Amino acid sequence: MRDVVFVTGNSHKIKYFSEMVGFKVPNLIKDIQEVQSSDIREVIEYKAKQAYDYANQPILVEDTRLSFQALGGLPGTFIKWFLADLGVDGLCKMLNGFSDRSAVAGAAFAYYDGKIMKIFEKELIGKIAKKPKGSSGFGWNSIFKPDGTSMTLGEMDEDEFKFWYAKIKPFQELKDFLKNSN
Repeated sequence: MRDVVFVTGNSHKIKYFSEMVGFKVPNLIKDIQEVQSSDIREVIEYKAKQAYDYANQPILVEDTRLSFQALGGLPGTFIKWFLADLGVDGLCKMLNGFSDRSAVAGAAFAYYDGKIMKIFEKELIGKIAKKPKGSSGFGWNSIFKPDGTSMTLGEMDEDEFKFWYAKIKPFQELKDFLKNSN
């Protein structure tokens, strides 16, 4: 397995990453500066290079997006700041007056060793609830309802949540990469 450290400022990401890939990866708690872009690949590449410079060893970083169809893809990669400023109630209210509440939740992981950049992406289509429901999970989980379910991620029990969470984030692809390559 590759020697790598997961660099993130979010302790929830560390916990779920280890659970979803089935093994622990060493981590560094550090908020990495992000380039302001609506392109998740540009964000994750920049973040990976910053994390590598900080850790001085092969790294993994992650970024997420939550894109509202009615708003042309916003907040997208800016979801962290929209959530901090508006909260989940405010995110729901942003779509009041629109008939289209469809959204795409997505995530990207990047592996970078100073030479090789490998990006893993995944996304899941769903809808934004009219108001937050449920207290499970974190971030915007209480407002995102994946297509195929009537519940938000925040309303789901642990097993249901993990099932849908694995559809948003490319855990299996990353796990295979880490275990099968040198």
